[in-house]
This record gives sequence, C-alpha cells and structure tokens, in this order.
Amino acid sequence: MLMTHTGIELPQGFLNAMNTASGFVPRLVVKALITVFASVAIGSTPDAISQTVAVRLGQLVTGRGAVIQDAVVIIEKERITAVGSGAAAVPADARLIDLRPLTGVPGMIDAHTHMTFYWDKASGSKPWTQLGTLNSAVTVFLAQENARKTLESGVTTVRDLGSWDGNDIAMRDLIERRAMVGPRMFVAGCGLSITSEPFRPGATKPQPCRADGVAEVERAARQQLADGADWIKMYGSTGSDQDVTGFETFSYEEMKAATEVAHRAGKRIAIHSYGPEGARDAVKAGADSVEHAIDIDDATFTEMVKRGTVYVPTVDHNRYYIDHNEEFGYDQAVVGRLNSYILKNVETLRRAVKFHVRIAMGSDAVFTGFGENTGDLSWFVQAGMTPAQALDSATNVGAELLGKSKELGFVGPGAFADLVAIDGDPLKDIAAVLKVKWVMKGGTVVVDKR
Repeated sequence: MLMTHTGIELPQGFLNAMNTASGFVPRLVVKALITVFASVAIGSTPDAISQTVAVRLGQLVTGRGAVIQDAVVIIEKERITAVGSGAAAVPADARLIDLRPLTGVPGMIDAHTHMTFYWDKASGSKPWTQLGTLNSAVTVFLAQENARKTLESGVTTVRDLGSWDGNDIAMRDLIERRAMVGPRMFVAGCGLSITSEPFRPGATKPQPCRADGVAEVERAARQQLADGADWIKMYGSTGSDQDVTGFETFSYEEMKAATEVAHRAGKRIAIHSYGPEGARDAVKAGADSVEHAIDIDDATFTEMVKRGTVYVPTVDHNRYYIDHNEEFGYDQAVVGRLNSYILKNVETLRRAVKFHVRIAMGSDAVFTGFGENTGDLSWFVQAGMTPAQALDSATNVGAELLGKSKELGFVGPGAFADLVAIDGDPLKDIAAVLKVKWVMKGGTVVVDKR
C-alpha cells in the first residue's frame, strides 16, 4: 500500500501496474492516474478536483448589499475566489454552470432546527410518542431525509438546538466526513432543563442535561461541551409543541452559570423562553440568542440592542403544527391556543423590528417540517421588514450569530461556495425564496431541480 498526498492508501495491484507501465508511460500520466484514483476513493469526481467552476446567474444578491446583473461566481474547490459580471468574467479553463435567468442568493442559515427529530409515519403512530423509541443509529440514518429536505429549501447551514444520545453530533460529523449529504451543522447536544420540566424525548430516562442549581448547571453544560457540542441550549421556560405556556424555569443565576461556562470555552448559548420573564433573564445573563419569546418588554429589547443579543422568533413553527394538527392529534382547542400565540409572536416581532433588534431566521423544524425551513421570512416582512432585511436575517445575521461572518452568509471571495438559485427576485417578493431550483454547498451541487 502507498499513502498519497491526499491521505488515501493505494492498493498494491494498482501500484504494480503503474510500476510496469512507468517504463513506457510518462510519469506525469502515472501521477495523474494516482490523483484520479485518490479522488474517486474520497467520493469526488475527477472533473471536480482541479477544475475552476464558474456559475453564471441572471442576477446575484451578494448578501453584502450589492446586486450584480449577469453575475459570474468563480469557485475553486469549496471556496469562492471571485465574483464578476458577463462573459468576460468566465475563465477560459472554467467549467461553466449557466443558471440564467435565475437569481442567486447566499446559502441560507436556519438558526433553529432539530434535525434528528424524525417520524416514519408508521400506521397508528404520532410524532412525539415515537420520538426517542428508535435505535440512535437508525434515527440518524433515517434523518437523512430531514437533511435532504433542508438543502432543498435553500438552507446550507443550520444551528441544531437539541437532540439526545449524541445523535446530532453524529449527524454533524457524518456530514463533515461527506458520508452523509446535508447542511453544515452547528449542534447543541441535549438541552439543559430542570427536573420538573424534562422535555422530550426519553422523559422517563436519566437525562444528562437535567440540572437543578448552579453547580449542576455548570456540570451539565461542561459535559455537553466535552461531548462535542458547538453550542449550549438551555430551556429557560416551559413551552413546546402544543404547550404555549411560558413559565420561567431556570433562575437568572443558573442562566448566568451556563452562559459563563459556554463563553469561557469560546462557545455560545441559546436560551429557549416562550414567555417574557425567561427572555429578560436570558438577556441579562448574557445569552447570545433568545428563542421564541413573546411579550418582551421595552427595557429588554433595549438591552438586546445594546448587547447584540439575537432574537429568533420561530413564528412559522406554530403555523406548521396547526397545518399538521391531525398528524399530531391536536384538537381545535390546541389549534386555538397556537393561533393566539402566533398573534402575540408576530406582535412581539413587529416591536423587535422597530427597536432594530438583530433577528435571525429559525424554523424550529421537527419531523415533517423540513423543507419549510424558510417560512419565517414571510412573517418577517409582514412584521415590517423589507424583503432585503428579511433575506439578511437568513444570511448575514445567521452567520454573525454563528461567529462565521467571514465564511458564511454572503457570496464573495473567501466565503464557502454556498449558493442558491431561485426563480424570481427576493428583493421584490420574499416568497421567491420558496422557488429553489438549484443549490450548491461548499462547491458541490446538492440540489438541481431545473
């Protein structure tokens, strides 16, 4: 066996053939064959190894305030090297992907998902009751469907805020190894919760993230980071699926303890709160983002602006529950409560827009909700954002939240080659983002519906 520069071992039979051939075949040809073999071994095609790729679009919304007509995006491997316009911008040796007249936008970022919440729709089953009953390996394998649908929505990066048994960490790592096709994932492991509010799945099992008091919170947060989590997730209030209550669970001191553990490790923390009290203490404690909350008071909004705290309102996930109420077994009383919460959610969002709070798109996608990841953008426009601001929430703001603003959320030199082609102009009608025709993630085409 021989280890190539790519780290791939070549079989002896191949080497013997090359040694024999090297007497009459130029060494450059032998070297090229070895490169091709190595590329196939790691799942790439020879065409994709060395060739510059040029993607041509009717127009491009760069995510940095510019709109380029007849845009050309130049890509080397997984990164963008240049952006230009017109035929002259296409290198002579480039492989051209002509997507005109489609509009290009940066790969979008869903700041709140649950990628491993999978439901197989087995007869007689319900999503929440099935969750956590399947073997973890089976769950991660089946959840590839969620990953695929997420990419089809134009989302190339997600912040995944809650799983169990390390399923989200496994999925992230499989995608990074290219053993699974899916969005780039930043994960939180299991969310921290108090004893009396266990949160699914596995509510009757011992929970490594169940914590009461500052010391236990610190232990649980440290354990998630040790297990490989990128973020800490904390359930700062009640509220989930059909439960729209928002009673604060963790105290300010406990939230502060979890925040300090995350920040000392160079990580970040998201705190779930359906109600205003949990949101207030989360902001005061230094949380990097607050999820879901309604009825946030003016003082808290002012503090969020001062600190740069990001609000992830997740309006559309309750619309999803309403539209799928029969699947979940929710009666009309539940639907009524969900509708009431949506009204308060939108009103809180409207006030957040007026206060100029940083707002990120988050779907809170679960089960059959994947593929609808960008639904919040229409709510954002309804609440007072321009279409450009709404798109920014799914690109720039998400990238800043992740601490990846130099690599994600825009189309320009140095960024990952995450590019989405849609049918329409999202700066005139944000609903155009729903018409995804083609998606590239990290220089690889992962969706092509043309």
